[in-house]
Amino acid sequence: MNDESQNKMGSPTPEELREQVERTRDELGQTVEALAGKADVKAQAKEKTAAAKKQAAEKSAELKEQAAEKTAAARDQATEKAAAVKEQAAEKSAELKVQAAEKTAAVKEQAAAATAQIREKTAQAAQAVKDKTPEPVQEKTAQAATQVRESAARAGQFAVDRTPDPLLEKADRAAKTARANRTPLLAGGALLVAFLLIRRGRGGNK
Repeated sequence: MNDESQNKMGSPTPEELREQVERTRDELGQTVEALAGKADVKAQAKEKTAAAKKQAAEKSAELKEQAAEKTAAARDQATEKAAAVKEQAAEKSAELKVQAAEKTAAVKEQAAAATAQIREKTAQAAQAVKDKTPEPVQEKTAQAATQVRESAARAGQFAVDRTPDPLLEKADRAAKTARANRTPLLAGGALLVAFLLIRRGRGGNK
């Protein structure tokens, strides 16, 4: 068997070997390129993921900062508004107190003036009745007033003896109030007694 037949039966020729090497080289190049492309895609994905995480963190920090600023601003506004409301309420309360004090003073002044006028008119009326009343009638009026006081004193003592203590305390307070206005009441009583005596005297004269 010669060399040519052996080449045909088994061993490749140098040309075939070169072709095989070229093909293998091409395949390896393609494989390397494919692997490099895959590695590059993974790296890019990692870079994109890292960039997205960084952007998310920055955005979150920015939002937190904005929220904190808005909260602080709202808190400051609420504090200022509450202070303004308190100040307005204090001013209004002071104004109402002043108005109430002025009204109370005005009412007291009017009451004092009215009381003075009543006392003056009562005194004038009593004096006029006294001037127009004859002396005998005046004496009878004085006697009648004395009798009325004595009868009232006896009736009062009788009532005191038979009245429980709580009622006595209430009566004492009422008496103090009456004594405070005693002058107008006595003058009115005197006028009433004098008027009755004058009518009685005129009726007797007829």
